[in-house]
Amino acid sequence: MDNFIYQNPVRLIFGQGQVNEQLTSQLETYGRNVLLVYGGGSIKRNGLYDQVTDLLEKDGFNIYELAGVEPNPRLSTVHKGVDICKTEDIDVILAVGGGSVIDCTKAIAAGAKYHGDAWDLVTKKAVPEDALPFGTILTLAATGSEMNAGSVITNWETHEKYGWGSPHVFPKFSILDPANTLSVPEDHTVYGIVDMMSHVLEQYFHPQTNTPLQENMCEAVLKTVIEAGPELVKNLDDVKLRETILYSGTIALNGTLQMGVRGDWASHNIEHAVSAVYDIPHAGGLAILFPQWMRHHLDKGEDKLVRLAVNVWGIDPENKSGSQIAEEGIQRLEQFWTSLGAPNSLADYDIDASRIDEMADKAMANGPFGNFNALEKEDVEMILKASL
Repeated sequence: MDNFIYQNPVRLIFGQGQVNEQLTSQLETYGRNVLLVYGGGSIKRNGLYDQVTDLLEKDGFNIYELAGVEPNPRLSTVHKGVDICKTEDIDVILAVGGGSVIDCTKAIAAGAKYHGDAWDLVTKKAVPEDALPFGTILTLAATGSEMNAGSVITNWETHEKYGWGSPHVFPKFSILDPANTLSVPEDHTVYGIVDMMSHVLEQYFHPQTNTPLQENMCEAVLKTVIEAGPELVKNLDDVKLRETILYSGTIALNGTLQMGVRGDWASHNIEHAVSAVYDIPHAGGLAILFPQWMRHHLDKGEDKLVRLAVNVWGIDPENKSGSQIAEEGIQRLEQFWTSLGAPNSLADYDIDASRIDEMADKAMANGPFGNFNALEKEDVEMILKASL
């Protein structure tokens, strides 16, 4: 494995009732002017908005709000948040929602301390030197953004979508109460399961050697989600299943699985290009693209694909070639995701071949990519065409 230094400064506060017990004491360290950031209004329907604002008001916080963060958070919304922070002298930000809300908050936090356009930070034209402190209350098990320093932002005017990150945008604290995910509908529950599994798989496919613990941990998380996921989709009000999936999503992308390895992340890059053009759900795109990425790498990555098929999916290798075993594993992944209700072709989103060249160009914006096996434009086009 590679040499590595690991540090995760996020205070993870996990369990039922923790919002009431911990929220105000965590926030008061940073100041009294709070920007509350949230999405389309689900936290108002399920009562979490009232719970949070009541707690803050009773403790004397001054509340400012930014509502309407998009599922693929947009630069225009980041700009609104940055303006509020600078105009109202915001001390601390509170993100209440899923990964999109937290990703948007990270860009706002860094942008509030930057004198230029926050898009410079996303496109890496500038490096964040500071950020406003922020905490999160997670309402959706999916991205792991509650315990990492990564973010993805879309510039809808230019149809660009990029991932970025900075040590300055780790949340100061994240409160994870599985009860706050009980109101998540079936489709978004499924998307969350696909997303966290994709995060694990991106780290599973890496070029480093002598990494038995990393592989075993990845397989354990995958098997846990494969066991609990279908039961949760059938029993959306089961808080214990919600708890298992919630914790799995955090572990999937808080740095634990990637110590000493460099995951691939090519599938995510291709999906960002697709959803920058078509604005589809991120995990929906991953469910379509990831199996085709696997097939595209069947020759170069057969050993790892075989291990995945046998250890995670229980494929019997007897009297089968490596490619046959690997293909069975890929099929099992596809079948698992579609059995939950995830899409399996770009046609499910009315996407045809007409803009493949445009999507491939966007994916190649920074040159060849993928740490397991680097992709060129023709590789991206092949994966996209196979996904139609």
